[in-house]
Amino acid sequence: MPYLTRPVVPAGTLARTPQPTLPTGDGLLLRPWQPQDAPAVHAAFQDPLMHQWHIRSCDSEEEAAGWIGQWQQEWRGERQAQWAVVAADGDELLGRVALRDIVLGDGVAEVAYWTVARARGRGVAVRATTALSRWAFEEVGLHRLELSHATANQASCRVAGKVGFAPEGIKRSALLHPDGWHDVHLHARVRGD
Repeated sequence: MPYLTRPVVPAGTLARTPQPTLPTGDGLLLRPWQPQDAPAVHAAFQDPLMHQWHIRSCDSEEEAAGWIGQWQQEWRGERQAQWAVVAADGDELLGRVALRDIVLGDGVAEVAYWTVARARGRGVAVRATTALSRWAFEEVGLHRLELSHATANQASCRVAGKVGFAPEGIKRSALLHPDGWHDVHLHARVRGD
């Protein structure tokens, strides 16, 4: 049965090119993950705050290396796009920003991010998410980006607001963390916001 509309973004738009490096314009770079990032990813996940707001742990550098390999494959499969957020002048890992659950035909994806402990409070997540959103709308042609977080994660809520993701509501008991079920704030930006 044919669709009545064309795909918002044609299949192959991401996979036919190498994953780009995206400058924020203010001292950060979003660059594709590299195998040598595994020790830094593993170290980032030893932070207790990561365990509070993320549902995965990372028990070894080998596991982190496996994640990086998976992230690279997901670019080619156009399912996810993950970047290391680094200092432009030294390649120090400061965090991660990603598009998850990409559906090119519908023009939608979910934004996700984290920062390492030493980078918090420096606007890293805001700057990285701003650069990623600009690229997703202007270069790729996506129409809608969603961002969700546990309602108790006020820092993530502030990031969403600063980047222009409007609050759209609360999904009740939508995310299972080690301490139980959490309600989730849903935010979104659409092209032209």
